[in-house]
Amino acid sequence: MNRTPKLLVLIIVSLLVNQFYAQTPNDCVDAIQICGNSNVDLDVSGTGNVDTFSNACGMVENNTIWFRLTFEQGGTLGFVLTPNSTSINEDYDFSVFGPTNSCANLGQAIRCSTTNPAAANQGNNLTGMSDPETDVSEGPGADGNSFVSWITVQAGETYYIVIDRPVGNSPFSLEWTGTAQFPVSPEPQVPTNDASLSFDMCDNEAPFDDGIASFNLDENTPAIVGAQTNTVVTYHTTEGDAILGNNPIASPYTNTNSAEIIYARIENTISQCFVTTQFDLNVRSINANPPNDLSICDNDSDGDIANGIAEFDLEATVPEILNGQNPDNFTVTFHATENDAENDTNPIAAMFENTMADNQEVFVRIEEIANDCIGVFPLNLTVNPIPEANDSTLIQCDEDGIPEGFTIFDLNEAFDDITGGATDRTINFYVSLADLENNEDELNADAFENYFNPQTIYALVTDTVAGCTNIAELTLETSSTSSNNAILEVCDDDGTEDGFYNFNLSNALDDILFGLPADLDVIFYETYEEALIEDNPLGNNFVNTIPGSQIIYARVENMNACFGISDIQLTVFELPNIVIQEEVFYCLNNFPETITLTGGLIDDIPNNYYYDWSTGEDEFEIEVNEPGTYTVRVTSTDGCFKDRTITVLPSDTATFTSIEVTDATNNNSISVFVSGDGIYEYALDDINGPYQESNIFENVSFGFHTVYVRDIENDCGIVEEIVSVIGFPKFFTPNGDTYNQHWQVKGISADFQPNSQILIFDRFGKLLKELDPLSVGWDGTFEGFNMPASDYWFVINLQDGRTLKGHFALKR
Repeated sequence: MNRTPKLLVLIIVSLLVNQFYAQTPNDCVDAIQICGNSNVDLDVSGTGNVDTFSNACGMVENNTIWFRLTFEQGGTLGFVLTPNSTSINEDYDFSVFGPTNSCANLGQAIRCSTTNPAAANQGNNLTGMSDPETDVSEGPGADGNSFVSWITVQAGETYYIVIDRPVGNSPFSLEWTGTAQFPVSPEPQVPTNDASLSFDMCDNEAPFDDGIASFNLDENTPAIVGAQTNTVVTYHTTEGDAILGNNPIASPYTNTNSAEIIYARIENTISQCFVTTQFDLNVRSINANPPNDLSICDNDSDGDIANGIAEFDLEATVPEILNGQNPDNFTVTFHATENDAENDTNPIAAMFENTMADNQEVFVRIEEIANDCIGVFPLNLTVNPIPEANDSTLIQCDEDGIPEGFTIFDLNEAFDDITGGATDRTINFYVSLADLENNEDELNADAFENYFNPQTIYALVTDTVAGCTNIAELTLETSSTSSNNAILEVCDDDGTEDGFYNFNLSNALDDILFGLPADLDVIFYETYEEALIEDNPLGNNFVNTIPGSQIIYARVENMNACFGISDIQLTVFELPNIVIQEEVFYCLNNFPETITLTGGLIDDIPNNYYYDWSTGEDEFEIEVNEPGTYTVRVTSTDGCFKDRTITVLPSDTATFTSIEVTDATNNNSISVFVSGDGIYEYALDDINGPYQESNIFENVSFGFHTVYVRDIENDCGIVEEIVSVIGFPKFFTPNGDTYNQHWQVKGISADFQPNSQILIFDRFGKLLKELDPLSVGWDGTFEGFNMPASDYWFVINLQDGRTLKGHFALKR
């Protein structure tokens, strides 16, 4: 078919109709007119009012859409309906009625199909009318293949098609086939969204800032229609209304927001074919800025400096409002009320004196001459009060030793008196009003030295928030009164002997104020200058910053007027430098001899101190001869003291309690046990040592040994004891060479086990000799004959009850 392009019709069943009462293409009377150049995009759902029609396929309405087809040229007509989804479960049905010009006279459907593609086992879910088919109806369910034969139409005939989707939720598209032709829709002579159709207007109706204006939409109709005949244009606020022809709006039209789209429906009155176009409505405000508030300080232009009335230059806001635009292109007027500004009535003078004290709102009317744009802006006028500025007096001490009445003032001391204690204030000081007015030679408020007494200077008080100023006079006077000096002395007994101490300065108040009038205040400062200008006051507790000795200052005031400045001499005395604790030892074995205890001075002479011993003595040295704890308090001439403790511990020579000997072995040992108050070391056979800490001696040779024990705690002396270690030689050589001529048991003497028995046997057990343990020993003979070289046996019965047996060798 010529001039019958593919028609896309979107059905989104999940969306509702745009308006509750709006017509929809669910009903025959609202059927969409199909035209040769139509392209419809519409959201619909449901069935609308169920239409009365009949067909041979059992079709009913589930989700339907109606189309109206009028032909400009006769011929064959077919179509293919293609669901957007390829799912075989998407089921579309249709019925075709006509030819007829009335929905009330549809008659029996001339074509219909209600075949279910899934039930019919089709390979796709398409449906429609086509040339090869011969049947005129099919369905429902598995009956048919979803296609029926196409129809032949005549020019001027009208047909209706209803399409229904009983199963599924997919939109669909229609493709027309055959030789018949639809009429062509009218065309907008200005393309859609062409800027020439849009309206761009200033907001020139009060209120001027709401973006609402009145538009003559009909001005666009000639441009849209052009030379086309049988064509009407209606205007709509939504595209859906324009497509369906619903709810046309009247012209002139008042917009509902500053930027709005209007849709035009262009319809041929004969074919009912239509197209839509759109254009913009834009309401703009005047290109101007709302002015900032105008604030000025109260003044005496009206004769009263504090009534909140002042004169404003309203014209000063114009450059801000126009923001660089040429003022010749605008008319600016000022009005007392918004209504006057909107109606351009009762303008007020640009030099305006407010009629309401402190705060008043007026209005600015801005009108752009070229295009009638108008704006009205509020302008807040504020009269800020001038800050409080009280005349005041500062009295300072003349304490520099020269009574000429000149001294240094801290002008900031008068701040609260001048400002009344108000916040957000600054003060600048000047020696003259001329300097103040010219902002020249501002004074150093922290330290100003007067050169007249009294002297008047000027204080410029500024409100830092509003910027308003006021002027006060400050009178400087010098006082020649004086206060008492004081001395605070302490001992450096705070636990750290470093010359620093935390002084309680209030202890000096009685001396400072002695004999002075009552109701004086005292404030402490570290330096004289700080006291003079009252900078960095100290608290009552102060740790000196110079070790040992330092002068600080007390400022005495009467109602913030300086009465006098006192010196306070701070002195931290050193404590005696002594040995605090000491331990010494006293040898008990030396009693009644004495030892000397001292006061323990370091790098000083005894006569500079006083001594108080726990024994009652008061000398630097005392003598004691018994252990114990002795204390002495050492006091300097400044009265500072330290306590010393001397612990006298006992010491003594050792007392032997026992000596244990392990002898007659390969490793003879001696273990020495002593008692006593000393600490002891041990030596064997040599009084000079070497000494050892251990009381055990090992690998001791047999025979007699001397054990020495000395006190090392206090060197109280050495004690000794002889020890016998029993043993015997392994061989002897009685060959007359004077070496090893006799065999004898060692460690026996007249004092050690003299009553022991020694028996010697040959290897056959024959007793050869019973030796006297105190003799030189056996000479290797028996009955005057030399015994041969051999091993011989012995039995020793010691006096302590032990029995020792063994053998030895006789060598020739």
